[in-house]
Amino acid sequence: MSNELLNLKPASLWKNFAAICEIPHPSGHSEEITDFLVNFGKNLGLETFVDKAGNVIIRKPATKGKEHCQGVILQSHFDMVPQKNSDTSHDFEKDSIKTKIVDGWVTAEGTTLGADNGIGMATALAILEANDIEHGPVEALFTKDEETGMFGALDLKADDIKGKILLNMDSETEGELFIGCAGGVNMNAYFQFKEDQGIPEGDVAIDIALTGLKGGHSGLDIVLGRGNANKLLFRFLKMAVTDYEARLASVDGGTLRNAIPREAFATVTVPAEVADDFLEEIEEYEQLLINEFAEIEDSISFKGKIGETPASLIPEEVQDDVINAIVGCFNGVVRMSTDMPTVVETSSNLAIVKSSEGMVEVIFLIRSLNEEQKFFLSSSLQSVYTLAGARVEFEGNYPGWDPNVNSNILSLMKKVYEEKYGNEPKVMVIHAGLECGIIGSNVPGLDMISYGPTMQFPHSPDEKVNIASVEKFWDFTLEVLKEIC
Repeated sequence: MSNELLNLKPASLWKNFAAICEIPHPSGHSEEITDFLVNFGKNLGLETFVDKAGNVIIRKPATKGKEHCQGVILQSHFDMVPQKNSDTSHDFEKDSIKTKIVDGWVTAEGTTLGADNGIGMATALAILEANDIEHGPVEALFTKDEETGMFGALDLKADDIKGKILLNMDSETEGELFIGCAGGVNMNAYFQFKEDQGIPEGDVAIDIALTGLKGGHSGLDIVLGRGNANKLLFRFLKMAVTDYEARLASVDGGTLRNAIPREAFATVTVPAEVADDFLEEIEEYEQLLINEFAEIEDSISFKGKIGETPASLIPEEVQDDVINAIVGCFNGVVRMSTDMPTVVETSSNLAIVKSSEGMVEVIFLIRSLNEEQKFFLSSSLQSVYTLAGARVEFEGNYPGWDPNVNSNILSLMKKVYEEKYGNEPKVMVIHAGLECGIIGSNVPGLDMISYGPTMQFPHSPDEKVNIASVEKFWDFTLEVLKEIC
C-alpha cells in the first residue's frame, strides 16, 4: 500500500483508494475486487450482497434523526481500464498499481491509475465506515464491467435497489454537475480469409511500429483531435501498397473499445530492391506526423526495421478491402450538439484493428447524445464495411441519459455548492457513456446526478487525479448528504 497516499486528506478516502490500487481489477477480472467489497461491508456489520449481475450492494442505515429521509445511492463501477506504455512491465491481472505524487496530482508508473472509478469507490467506502457523518439511508452500488459494456448496469434489477436519489461519482471535473450523457453501441467488422502462403520471391519483411500517441478516453477526449494510431497507420499502408507493392502480413492496433488507440503495429513485405527507400519513407512519414500534430501530440514515433519473413500474408484482395475501408471510414467528431455547441453530439472511435489466423477484426465504439444520429452513423459505417466484404455485427447498445433541468437533486446540489464555495457549479451534459442512462431505465423514478473530482487523461497511462479537488469533492459530498431529506 502506498505510504504517500496515506498522508493525504481526507485520510479515510485515500486509505481506501490505496487499498483498491493493491487489488488487480481490470474489466473482466472482478473476483478479487468483489471479494474485497463484500468483506468490507460484512466486516462493518452492514447488509451486503452480490446481485445476479455481479454488482455489489452495501446498505447502511440512516444516522440518528435522519431515518425519515430519502435513501441515497452512492454509485460507482469497480473495474478499471488496463492500459500501459509499451516499455512498462505490468500484468493487470496480477500486479498492483504503483502510484506516485507529482505536482499535486496522483498518477501511476506507466499504467492507468484506476482513479476512474476508484476514487468514487473509495468515497463510498469511506462513508460506509464513518461514524461521524450525517446522512439518511445510504446504499453503495458498485457495478461490474462498466468499461467494457456497462454490463452490471444493464442487468441491474429494480427490486435490488431501495434508494430514490442516485449520486453517480464517475465524472471528471470538479465543479461540474452532469445531468445527461451520450448513448453508445459497439460495431465489429470481420474480414475472413484463407491465408496466402506465397510470399513474393525476393521480398523482405518490414516491421512497422507507431507509438507515443496520447490516446485517451474515446468520449471525453475525442474532441481534442488526438491522433488515432489505427487511422494513421493505415493511411501509410495505403501508400505503401500503391507505391512500394507492399503486402500486409499482420496488424495489431489498439486494445480497448473506449480508448483512443495510442499504438499500432504491422508487418509488411516489400521487394528487396526498394527496402531502403521504404525505410526512408517511414522516416519521412514520422516527420510528417510530428509536423501535422505539432500542437496536439508531443511524442510520436513511427519506426520500421527489417524483420523475420512471415509464414503467410493476408490475401491481396482482402488486404486492399481492409485498407480501403479503414482509410475511407469516418473517425472522430462527426457532429457537435446544436443545443450545446461546445459539446460533441456524435462521434466514432476506430478502437481496434487486429489480425489473427484467417481473420482481420475491426472494432468501433459509436457514441451520440441523439439516438437517431447514433443509428445513422452506425448504419453508415456498416455500409462501408459491408461493401468491403466484411461481416458486421453490433453489440452492447445502451441508451443515453436525457437531461432533467428540473431535477430536485440538481437544485439542492447547486444550492449547496454556491453556499459553500461562493460560485455556481456548471451544469453539463457529457459525451461519454455514464451508467445513469441505463440505471435510470432499469429503475424508473430515480433522481440522478453525476459528479466527481478533477481527473485528466483517463483510459491512458497519463491518467491522473488532482489531490486538492478530491478533498473538495469529499467535503461537498458530505454536505449534500447532510442536506438531503
